[in-house]
Amino acid sequence: MGHPRGLFYLAFTEAWERFSYYGMTALLALYMVNQLLLPGHVGHIAGFAGFRAALESLAGPLSTQALASQIFGLYTGFVYFTPLLGGMIADRWIGQRNAVVIGALSMSAGHIAMTLDQSFLAALLLLVMGSGLLKGNIAAQVGGLYPAEDEARRTRGFVIFSTGINIGAVVGPLICGLLAQLYGWHYGFGVAALFMLVGLVTYLHGYRYLPVRVERRNDESSRLSGADRRIVGALIAVMIITVFQSISYYQIFNVMPVWIQQHVALNVGSFRIPIPWYQSVSSFASIVGVPLLFWIWGRQALRRREPDDLAKIGIGAWMAAASNLILVAVIVVSGDTPIDPIWPLLSCVGLGIAFLYYWPTLLALVSQAAPARANGTLMGITYMSLFVSNTLIGWIGGFYERLSPAAFWALHAAIAAGGGVAIALFGSRLRRALQSG
Repeated sequence: MGHPRGLFYLAFTEAWERFSYYGMTALLALYMVNQLLLPGHVGHIAGFAGFRAALESLAGPLSTQALASQIFGLYTGFVYFTPLLGGMIADRWIGQRNAVVIGALSMSAGHIAMTLDQSFLAALLLLVMGSGLLKGNIAAQVGGLYPAEDEARRTRGFVIFSTGINIGAVVGPLICGLLAQLYGWHYGFGVAALFMLVGLVTYLHGYRYLPVRVERRNDESSRLSGADRRIVGALIAVMIITVFQSISYYQIFNVMPVWIQQHVALNVGSFRIPIPWYQSVSSFASIVGVPLLFWIWGRQALRRREPDDLAKIGIGAWMAAASNLILVAVIVVSGDTPIDPIWPLLSCVGLGIAFLYYWPTLLALVSQAAPARANGTLMGITYMSLFVSNTLIGWIGGFYERLSPAAFWALHAAIAAGGGVAIALFGSRLRRALQSG
């Protein structure tokens, strides 16, 4: 396909890692609401009484659902915060390859610990630490496979890499969700641990094809130049804008499973649709959408009308807003009647296409435009935007029981639209700053 061989080892490693992550994450909110945080179970978690007291000292008394939402938001938030530290460690000391291996080992241990109630908090900590070393550094390696001037091929490389993410994100909830429904929660968590180990084996098999460190320019100085600082500032501004659509997208893993359980007619004949399967839908849409988007972008490029990276990010924001409005409309029309399962499916499809427009494009933009000496660190900061958005979805999810379902999803539509408005207002200024280098 005209890409470096190392890209496919990275893509498949990320596919297995995302299988384990999304498989576990698709179970997490329902597991906490339906079992772990209920009397008879919550008392078994080591250290949980102090942890809950600390949370409630900040947020006030929390219901079971609100507590689960806060824990989910903090966990998924810190999964995306620690790549900042992992990128700095790799840039300065151990290199990207070693960081990914250590991170994969830590995540494997975390998934194994998830199979026991007692080690729940320790499992989340191991997963957070491992993700910090793995996520930003594996993405930085993708950018390091391409020459600095090859922007178009790099962007498509990141889309292929994101397809690996989405393959894992499709299969993980399907298998883990089915096993959890048939045999119990811990079987779902156990298979997540198994596939994290498969990801580590895949990475080690392709080890020799991967850059030890992201290449740096020979003329770099010990400090960032004025142009470099303008580029860094513009990239951080774009990351902040994408927080809006990320809040809209990632709520499908936190509150949406609870909403589906309460309001969607899941029985189809004698079969009951596993709720985690809905988390697979958005990722499947992203996979199917790749060749379609490549075709659309190629046709637009022939007419010199292909949207640039910032415009694609804006399109993703508007698509995320429209996807949430689907839920608002069907809730209003259905009233108290259980909702047909097709409607949340269509919403998840729209969110999957929105993700494909904005997230791999952001990764490619940072990889191409970031000053080389800070490449890994800025990739870590990119994932920090997901720390902000996931932490916020945990907080926003705490209001789910206080709002009507229509108002809750309308709020997310408005948040996503805010990202599109920000690109429209500030896009020209950001483009000038990014071109200053």
